Amino acid sequence: MAKRIGITETVLRDAHQSLIATRMPIGDMEPMLEQLDQIGFHSLECWGGATFDSCLRFLNEDPWERLRIIRQKCPNTKLQMLFRGQNMLGYRHYADDVLEYFVQRSVANGIDIMRIFDALNDIRNLETAIKSCKKEGGHAQVAISYTTGPVFDIDYYVDYAKRIQDTGADSICIKDMAGLLTPYSTYDLVKALKEAVDIPIQLHSHYTSGLASMVLLKGIEAGADVVDTAMSPLALGTSHPATESMVAALQGTEYDTGLNLVALSKIREHVDALRQKYIENGLLNLKMLAVDAKTLLYQVPGGMLSNLVSQLEQAGKSDKFEEVLAEVPRVRKDAGYPPLVTPSSQIVGTQAVFNVITGERYKMVTKEFKDLIAGKYGRTPTEIDPAFREKICGDAEIITCRPADLIEPELDKLRGELDIKYIKQEEDVLSYAQFGQVALKFFEQREKQENQGEQPEPAVQAVAQSDSDEPANFRVTINGKAFDVSIE
Repeated sequence: MAKRIGITETVLRDAHQSLIATRMPIGDMEPMLEQLDQIGFHSLECWGGATFDSCLRFLNEDPWERLRIIRQKCPNTKLQMLFRGQNMLGYRHYADDVLEYFVQRSVANGIDIMRIFDALNDIRNLETAIKSCKKEGGHAQVAISYTTGPVFDIDYYVDYAKRIQDTGADSICIKDMAGLLTPYSTYDLVKALKEAVDIPIQLHSHYTSGLASMVLLKGIEAGADVVDTAMSPLALGTSHPATESMVAALQGTEYDTGLNLVALSKIREHVDALRQKYIENGLLNLKMLAVDAKTLLYQVPGGMLSNLVSQLEQAGKSDKFEEVLAEVPRVRKDAGYPPLVTPSSQIVGTQAVFNVITGERYKMVTKEFKDLIAGKYGRTPTEIDPAFREKICGDAEIITCRPADLIEPELDKLRGELDIKYIKQEEDVLSYAQFGQVALKFFEQREKQENQGEQPEPAVQAVAQSDSDEPANFRVTINGKAFDVSIE
């Protein structure tokens, strides 16, 4: 029986997040929105991830207004966002009342599908978001953070998928952010999940290692219902397989998407012009479009590799790169095998750097690594050795419950911290909740522009690139020298 495959188009979010660090402004999106709406995509992924941070920090743009514009121009297509469980779009766990309110406002402003994931695959960090999404009438899709390692076999993923279904999730996404899936392992995984659960399976894989098109095809053959792709000028490299190519590959088969290649080619012209502009203004580094098969060799996400190189250069220890790569899996094992996605990839990677350049393992421990071992991010996939935990954490409190259970309601407190003159909409409280001083700076700029009757000007700038899903920063110090560690 023919099975029409759904396509989630990522050009409005993950494609440009992967290639130009989420610097596509709404002005570059608007000319293609109505055309995208007419294609018949399963969904348009357009929000979440780093869009909030980038809008506020770099583009001088209100992320909520961006969502409302896309909703207005795309009335016929479901809009989708990425949502990191109890972290929402920020970089810490938030109280349930803040999360519930964020979900309510997201759906009210136009989001239909929330792709919810947790860096540790700790389902406790997802439950409030799932319940809130369903309460508001949204589609709660839970993403499995895909990774490799001794404990991550098909049984692990099948068990997790069953627990996801039991939470009431509407669908499951296999989220392969690092491009570690291979075609035949994908076939076996998707087939096993389809046999284990009754809800749809979506497949998301980055092209970093050069395998993603084959991964999607084998996943479709195994029963995947929906796949993620990107318009071809912003596809491949650290982005996703090309939409037009996938549509052509499936055309005339039992998996035909039903999408029109001629209509897609008209949108491609606009995206191609954007690509040329981004290359010329320095936003798009052509290296980001290349295949990096080292990902398969090291089993380390591309964004994590670039972080390691940067940290070693800052320390004047670039010659230690191979030693650090060898240390990463050892640190990961000690830490309970966390999937190498944000923020655990940066936490593990930075600790590996410290272990190598100080010449003694765990002589210097970052606050974030200590928090990871202490359970402040949630439950790791395997138990951490008690002796190791004591060595790292000392007499610090160990968290065994859901971390958010320890957070008092904070929405009213956050609202009280904001100067009333900056609150132009209820959603501003949520922007402030997640991005603090960055949001305040944006509010101040907005206030100044409104008083002077100016139009906001985006502050686009060339940046270091990454193929990951959430940017943030923390600063660490070794022997009196400070290092900025980017979580990207």
